[in-house]
Amino acid sequence: MDTRNFRGLMVWQTGMELAEGVYELSRRFPKHEVYSPNPQSPIPIPHSMNLILIGYRATGKTTLAKLLAGRLGWQWVDADVQIERRAGKSIAQIFAEEGEPAFRDLEAEVIAELCRRDKLVLAAGGGAPMREENRQAMHSSGRVIWLEAQPETILRRMSADATTAGRRPKLTDQPPLDEIIELLERREPIYRELAHLVVDTEGKTTDELTVEILDRLGLTPATGN
Repeated sequence: MDTRNFRGLMVWQTGMELAEGVYELSRRFPKHEVYSPNPQSPIPIPHSMNLILIGYRATGKTTLAKLLAGRLGWQWVDADVQIERRAGKSIAQIFAEEGEPAFRDLEAEVIAELCRRDKLVLAAGGGAPMREENRQAMHSSGRVIWLEAQPETILRRMSADATTAGRRPKLTDQPPLDEIIELLERREPIYRELAHLVVDTEGKTTDELTVEILDRLGLTPATGN
């Protein structure tokens, strides 16, 4: 084969390999898509402005939702309270009478409705992010903030809340601390994947956490707040 023809063939082959590589990358990582466990249902980049607080029970979601909404001049909602109002019974009663699947279905309905609103601070239930449709709704609705705390801190806060035992069901047969540790092991990878912002709540007041979240998100309090 003529040397020039051979070199031309090699250049052509290299170019084809590069083009195939670029195509494969663009196919695997489309523009404006965020990783999701289900590659057929990528979580979209947020396009509206809500704040969704996620994390284990007793990490301060409801308290911070109220404080953040007050500073921003927005509305706030506790998803678990909305679920109880709609069902006309406590979450513990829903679990006992209808089972966890029924509760999770109702939770998904409420999350979907709330995430369609705008300028809302939503305190989501600790297990809500475990369902993919909830993750999709939360992530496309605004900014998701994961509130972290150590298992021992969570247990101490739960023990100090007189309403916790009556309204919230046990999710395993484990002792309280062991249950927290077990559930966190399952949930933390999902929390981490979903969150735009991770906030450590250890050793901080709720006012300090409010300021930290607003600063890190670049949000300006409403006038007079």
